[in-house]
Amino acid sequence: MPTAFVTGASRGIGKSCAQFLARAGFDVAISARTVTPGEAREHSSTVARSDTTPLPGSLEETAALVEAEGREAFVVAADLTDAASLGAAAATVLARWGRVDVVVHNGRYIGPGHMDRLLDTPIELIEKQLFANAVAQLILDQYFLPPMLANGRGTIINITSAAGYGDPTAPAGEGGWGLGYPMSKAAAHRIAGVLAVEHGHQGLRTYNVQPGFINTERMAQDMGEFGFELIGAPPDVIGAVVAWIATSDEADALSGSTVEAQFVCHERHLLPDWPGPRPNTSALRYDKSGAILEAMEEQLRATYDA
Repeated sequence: MPTAFVTGASRGIGKSCAQFLARAGFDVAISARTVTPGEAREHSSTVARSDTTPLPGSLEETAALVEAEGREAFVVAADLTDAASLGAAAATVLARWGRVDVVVHNGRYIGPGHMDRLLDTPIELIEKQLFANAVAQLILDQYFLPPMLANGRGTIINITSAAGYGDPTAPAGEGGWGLGYPMSKAAAHRIAGVLAVEHGHQGLRTYNVQPGFINTERMAQDMGEFGFELIGAPPDVIGAVVAWIATSDEADALSGSTVEAQFVCHERHLLPDWPGPRPNTSALRYDKSGAILEAMEEQLRATYDA
């Protein structure tokens, strides 16, 4: 039976990835900090104030969705800022299943500094973001890669962000974001290509999945005060694309590259009831120039003219 491991699976994109992978036939190990509903921990994006009000979602609730699809859900709590907890989670999963066929690096740092400008951000908060959003992936990969390579096939999917290769159009607090987020996403963005070069010939497939703007539970609860509106796509768009990558031989040709998830979902009719990406939810909003983003704009126009 194929197996998968998803970080940040208590809500949002990670929850949807776990459910869609289960629907595609995978047993799924799900990891995050929030195990039971209603847990309180710091999730304010700014150093200016604290917010420990519970966020919607938990691993227990995601596990129920996985099991409703007829697959096994294995809950392994971990904190992306804690290397020991990551190692323990990976070792526990491997002890149970022996290998993991698909790893989805979706979780990221949640906390102060995310929406603060540089002069307001303690350097240790930028370091936390770099660790949680990039180094944590490498810790898990060092556990899961050897069994994949021994098996002759495996897939690593990194949920990336256009913020990692484009500038915000406004400062943090006015619709943009703090420096630690794009720095860490830029670092993580390089992982897939390097691993493809190092291990592609051994059957490893690696991907950056760029989600665009997604309407998650935390986005709805926390981000309005920072200039973000709920104008994005549903998390199921990313879940559907991740499941397609995990199961489609056609996706082999994209290994080592960045997959623009909203376009792929729309073009391949992975969610027939979803009308497709809106212009202001694509990577285009994150930069002001550049040939790559001009090509995205042309593709977007073609989509809406069709």
